[in-house]
Amino acid sequence: MIDYADSGRPQMHVGEPGAAVRLLFSRPERPYGDDPTLDFLVRARGEHLSVETLVRTWDGDGLDGFLASLAEDFRGWEGARTWRSLEHDLSLSAEHRSGGHVHLTWGLHDRPVSDAWRFEATTVHAAGEDMRALADALGTFLTGYSQGTSGAL
Repeated sequence: MIDYADSGRPQMHVGEPGAAVRLLFSRPERPYGDDPTLDFLVRARGEHLSVETLVRTWDGDGLDGFLASLAEDFRGWEGARTWRSLEHDLSLSAEHRSGGHVHLTWGLHDRPVSDAWRFEATTVHAAGEDMRALADALGTFLTGYSQGTSGAL
């Protein structure tokens, strides 16, 4: 799931190779030095599309913890659980479906106040260990770089 760009920064892929749409998380950096603001780029790619947005978080806004909580509840839950980034440029809705799978609907938004555009893609993951691996990979992506101003590993 995680590899490294030519710059040495981590990047993370979500979605199976060959899927209609895959997500790429890249370029984590702290734009204000030691401030907890953490920015990263999220790009959705498919055969006929490429959409990206810069996501601003406060130390990741607990996204890895949100995914870890889904892994802990591998037996399932009712309804949708949701998460949003600091400026609502990335959202996530999780639903546990029969057959032991979690459907994650990732929402990329531009200027969420005005809803200039919005894109959603759904990835499907096995409950339990697959979700735990995703949470761990995202945690590594969010924290796996130096705390300095460059954001590089």
